[in-house]
Amino acid sequence: MTEQRVGNVGNGERGADRLAAHERLSSGALARWTRACATHPWRVVFGWIGIIVLLIVLVGTVGGDLRDEFEIPGSDTQKATDLIESEFASEQGGVLNVVFAASEGQRLDTPGRKAAIETAIARLKSQEFAPTDDAAGLSSVGDPFSEDTFSNDGRIAYAEAQFDQTIETEDRDAVIAVQDAVRETVEPAGVTVEYNGEAEFPPVEQGASEALGLLAAIIVLLLVFRTFVAMLIPIALAITAVATAFLLLFILAGLTDINTITPILVSMIGLGVGIDYSLFIVTRFRQLLHDGLSPRDAAAEAGASAGRAVLFAGLTVAISVTGLAFIGLDFVTKLGIGSALGVLTTVLIANSLLLAVLALLGHKIDRLKVPFLRQTDESDAGREKTLIARWGRFVVANARFVFPVVLLLILGLASTSLLVRLGAADQGTQPKQQTSRRAYDLLAEGFGPGFNGPIPIVVDVNDDPQAPQKIHDGVKGLGGVASVGEPQLNDEETVAIVFVTPQSAPQEEETDQLVDRIRDQVVPEATEGGDALAYVSGQTAAFKDIADRIFERMPLFLLYIIGVTFIVLAMAFRSIVISTKAAITTLLSAFVGFGVLTLVVQEGHLLGLTGLDQTGPIETFVPPIAFAILFGLSMDYEVFLMSRIREEHVHGLETRDAVEHGISAIGRVVVAAALIMGTVFAAFILSPDRIPKEFGLLLAIAILTDALIVRMTLVPAFLTLMREKSWYIPRWLDRLLPGITIEPPHDGEAQPTFAVERPAEATGEL
Repeated sequence: MTEQRVGNVGNGERGADRLAAHERLSSGALARWTRACATHPWRVVFGWIGIIVLLIVLVGTVGGDLRDEFEIPGSDTQKATDLIESEFASEQGGVLNVVFAASEGQRLDTPGRKAAIETAIARLKSQEFAPTDDAAGLSSVGDPFSEDTFSNDGRIAYAEAQFDQTIETEDRDAVIAVQDAVRETVEPAGVTVEYNGEAEFPPVEQGASEALGLLAAIIVLLLVFRTFVAMLIPIALAITAVATAFLLLFILAGLTDINTITPILVSMIGLGVGIDYSLFIVTRFRQLLHDGLSPRDAAAEAGASAGRAVLFAGLTVAISVTGLAFIGLDFVTKLGIGSALGVLTTVLIANSLLLAVLALLGHKIDRLKVPFLRQTDESDAGREKTLIARWGRFVVANARFVFPVVLLLILGLASTSLLVRLGAADQGTQPKQQTSRRAYDLLAEGFGPGFNGPIPIVVDVNDDPQAPQKIHDGVKGLGGVASVGEPQLNDEETVAIVFVTPQSAPQEEETDQLVDRIRDQVVPEATEGGDALAYVSGQTAAFKDIADRIFERMPLFLLYIIGVTFIVLAMAFRSIVISTKAAITTLLSAFVGFGVLTLVVQEGHLLGLTGLDQTGPIETFVPPIAFAILFGLSMDYEVFLMSRIREEHVHGLETRDAVEHGISAIGRVVVAAALIMGTVFAAFILSPDRIPKEFGLLLAIAILTDALIVRMTLVPAFLTLMREKSWYIPRWLDRLLPGITIEPPHDGEAQPTFAVERPAEATGEL
């Protein structure tokens, strides 16, 4: 009891010291920059307007469209793709499957329905539907009443409509014109028509998820700041940062291929970090105002202190994203770089434009107080009475019980990630409101589930003309094969394609096993003794190749991001215990996110809450991208919490008391930031597409687990049990590692050997 009182007294003395420190102005390069932004705010505002205008001009001149490119260097799939592109160039146009269906128990070949379908096919062949002369046109249209395209019960049929070029985003109008022409012709006759194929890809739908995420963030910010003006600043910054990131994204798309899913990641990450990072700076600015600084001095100091922590946080994300290069897949690296654009723009805007706006607003930031919410007590004694402070004291007092219980809970959830099966969820898992899903279901019903995912085997003959037929005959004898097409040769008869239709759907494990049997058994036997080469391709094979590459490179990737995290935190906190703990717990949080994602999306538990009605494997590129993002973002909470605990310890408190006081001081910021970022991510679960749902669910669970369970519960309990051993570092390593500082030096002060920024405490009775 006496020890606790001594700690509280010491804490009060330190509070007075800190108030005096606020009166000293920061020095250093960053401090000079932030002071320039605060002193000349209109220059900064007009400068950013000019930058955005310039980016808009660049988008219009050198910007490009998004497109999906999945190159897998050295893989069977890539070799097959290269052969097809070089030897079957005349057949490279996009294909649209036009799927016709009669009502249950009826047939399509009645006179009225057949006439309507044939009229629709004739319209497609005439090209009279084309929206413009230079639009993508059809090079061929199949016969839906042939033996191969007409189902046995006569209810379902399809026709392949092949365009004369690959279909990109700008060709969407031509595809819509084809669909409308068929629909308006056959529907009056009682025929349903749906579409799928590579030419049918819905545009990326954005807006609803972002709006819901912003609404949730607004509610949390109002509880934190208690004023509407202060709440609007982080929201405005996040929107500006995301808009700027989108401009950069489309400029980048003009220089290289960028995946169509990237805008979802830009919005998701940009909104989350945009609001979180500005939350720290705005909160520090308000506190400095209340401490008596002028608006310009307060803005400059907020940038030099909290802004420095934001720079460090952004740096950790950048370091993590660079690790994606170790995977060796170009599209994965670009997805990571694209998703980091929101972080980049947020850091730049927060340390310039935000400071200028705060300097202009000054004390107006406290206007428009939220009614019915009382103002919070910002004193040390007031913070000790908050719910977060009481939770910290409970964890510390019961650390021997809390630590094993929470650790077992986390390990249990993380272990479910061992159930994960990486692959490609087929169109059968998409929401039913999409025409591609309805077409998929009709084709599976009429022609078998494997019809939606044929396995092409591409054979480079090489003076062995019998090889394609040998492969055909070998596959025909395999179990799990529904049918095998005769080899299709190019004009020179140098390359052949054998199409295999499996009995199982593309995403099923049986299809994976069939691909393995073809590769390991049929192809070697058919090509033995000759020069022919054969490559198994298709959707299932491609994602198996991606998964194999990721599993092969994952140890190197994890070693890089975990190793860099360890070194950076060891330099900052001068403790190998802290840095090791941070790396391991962040990894656990990520695995919890993957475990929950696996249980929901793959195993089907609570699947309906996501808006999906079919389970499927996890997309192969989700794990490395999510790991990179999570390692960067979770370090924010680690730095903000541990810097305050370390500061309390450096000022004389034992580790147990330092943990208690650190949580009471900074815990509210960590909780508020995690709730904002978690709800922004969770809002993307409502997206109509499967992949954004996966990213949203995974990132939301991982971030909330990391901040609320790991940082606010497991870590304090661990530090309490370790006590002074928490700060151990070998002397040789301490001498070897350079010192870094996250807190700026002040005029008249020597640069400390160790210093960390103490993020300003958010107001709010959390």
